[in-house]
Amino acid sequence: MRVHGNNIHSKINQSAKYKDEIAKTFLVEIKEKYSAWLDNNETLKGPFSQKTEKDKQIIKKRVEIFNDYKDFIDQQKYAEKFDSRSNLHSSVLEEFLEHLFIDMVSEIDSSALIGKSHSFKDVFFKSSNFATYLSKPEILLEKKDHDFIIGVSLDATFQTKSNNSKLIKKSIELPVIAIECKTYLDKTMLEGASNAANQIKSKNPDALYIVCSEWLKLTDSINLKKYDVDQIFILRKQKNTDREFRYDPKYKKNPIYDDVVFSMFELVRDHLTNDWSSTISENLEKGKLI
Repeated sequence: MRVHGNNIHSKINQSAKYKDEIAKTFLVEIKEKYSAWLDNNETLKGPFSQKTEKDKQIIKKRVEIFNDYKDFIDQQKYAEKFDSRSNLHSSVLEEFLEHLFIDMVSEIDSSALIGKSHSFKDVFFKSSNFATYLSKPEILLEKKDHDFIIGVSLDATFQTKSNNSKLIKKSIELPVIAIECKTYLDKTMLEGASNAANQIKSKNPDALYIVCSEWLKLTDSINLKKYDVDQIFILRKQKNTDREFRYDPKYKKNPIYDDVVFSMFELVRDHLTNDWSSTISENLEKGKLI
């Protein structure tokens, strides 16, 4: 089940927090609207890995129905009933990215990971004593939650050279594309994203790290070049305002712009379909290693 759809499903069927009549009514309304959004997305096909003249048209339609659903679920009554801790609103953007990229990724390889992920961050080894180290050391994986990834699932097997050694199997989710989703982006959030990007790139230098936010809460005094993210997309091309002011009748909320979404899609598609960096030996002939 899709990440946002799963969020709605769990609130209706499993959460003890949303059993009052108002919450039940709201969730039924949201589920009905979500089902229509899901059906419309699954009816659309593409874009795919090969560029065509229809790509912009398809993305424009996906953004159009996304704006329609986002405007619906962002109504004040829903925002007040389901706060940020519920992840109801934040998961909409995460699922939109699934719809945006799923056809392209599946065409490249249906086994590729796509969506929310508990991804590989680091690995370390420990044991209670030397004898155990020789036969079956503990292999511990540090993991990091990511809002959205496109990546690879690796099955790794470890074994020492001891006669008493035992096989140790580990599964690893490795991002090639990681996208951090935000309602708004401020300096603290950007610093956190930069640290996450650095952690991914230290283990997978071919990874691309993107921040995708609806609104921006940064000033011109921020030096974006010092951060390790590859690109930042502000979907509404708009500065952030506090939630209560967004419901002021005089407030003009920009839509999510399809040209921004198209630029993000193109960046990801180019990265997934083009050749990556050459080896040091290959670049030595040019005299430039990076």
